[in-house]
Amino acid sequence: MSTKRLIPAAPSEGLCLGVLLSVLLAAACSPPAAPGASQSPAGGASAPSPAARAGAPASDAEWEQQWDQLVAGAKVEGRVVVYGPPTPETRDRLTAAFEKRFGIVLEYLAVGGGDAAARVISEQGAGVYAADAMLAGSDSAFRTLAASGHVENDVMGVFAPLRPVLILPEVTDPTKYRNGKLWFVDPEDRYLLRIANFVYTPVFVNTNYVGAAELQGWNDLLKPEYRGKIAGADPTATGGGPGLPTASFLYVTQGEQFLRDFYFGQQPFMNTNFRVLADHLASGSYPIVYSLQTFEYVRLLDDGFPVAEAENVPGYSTAGYGFLGLLNRAPHPNAAKLFVNWMASREALQIYQDAEGYPSTRNDVDPSKMRPTIFQRPGVDYFDAAAWDWVLDNRPPTEQKVRELLGRR
Repeated sequence: MSTKRLIPAAPSEGLCLGVLLSVLLAAACSPPAAPGASQSPAGGASAPSPAARAGAPASDAEWEQQWDQLVAGAKVEGRVVVYGPPTPETRDRLTAAFEKRFGIVLEYLAVGGGDAAARVISEQGAGVYAADAMLAGSDSAFRTLAASGHVENDVMGVFAPLRPVLILPEVTDPTKYRNGKLWFVDPEDRYLLRIANFVYTPVFVNTNYVGAAELQGWNDLLKPEYRGKIAGADPTATGGGPGLPTASFLYVTQGEQFLRDFYFGQQPFMNTNFRVLADHLASGSYPIVYSLQTFEYVRLLDDGFPVAEAENVPGYSTAGYGFLGLLNRAPHPNAAKLFVNWMASREALQIYQDAEGYPSTRNDVDPSKMRPTIFQRPGVDYFDAAAWDWVLDNRPPTEQKVRELLGRR
């Protein structure tokens, strides 16, 4: 089985009085209509229509009725509980926008991916269903929350099917996505929606000492003149970070001998403190740094240091907290469905992109706050470090080989 997973290049709810009250309520709560639709989105607690279940677009009248029912039902429930990345700006901006749009409380639980996944698994194992939806990273989403793809009674791990409840035309329209489709990553093609994708550039330079254009590929880092001038994340350290993912990527794409030549032959200074690595890059004491956390690089840029990405050294694509899932037996079922529809919309993903700092999979969000190098280049195939089969099947044994090769278990 090949371990290289490539992503195609980016191109990019009766009396007359009751009826009247329902109509007025829905009209007051409706967000702006999706492109090409008349104003008055709405939808509901009712089951998806046959067209929606089949994945076919619903008619204007059908989706509007569903949306109006959904908004009305969600308002009765009054809140939605969502786990998301522990980024204060993301929490604050999503909460403010959702509550302003719908008048419904968004209880945003800013908990790290592994801790959030463990909490949800523990709660549901005890019969407690406290949260409605998740924004998660690949490891916690695929392996823990989705139970590595195991489906029982139409539930994958703790996830309910997401695709059937997506009814907003701007969300279900495949032309709104860079890949030309909604990017469901699970084998069933309906539980986990990928909402972010970005390129991680693994090598950074201090341009007072090394020009970014001097490095045209990974083999250039093996040049004798760079021996002892490279620093980076320790791939054998515990606790996460890009060190091990980068080394595993190199093992697959460059081969075992390259790892030996690079990690042993070039004698890089390895550390687990990314601020220390950034300081070495800024001072030029180590003018080439690999596997630096991106926010540290951006900090150096903002502070005016002469640093740059060696963008011609091939990187890989990944997703961060880029997976959206609907939790099984959501305690606020209407608000949960409302949230996941909104979260996949242009409005929400613009907020998410700007706050988290990595690109949406939609092609209609404004990219002006993003660095150009974080987007896939047209015509380039990227190794996908957040692909289902890589994360679950191929990466674990590769990581073990890397640890053994570099002398630690």
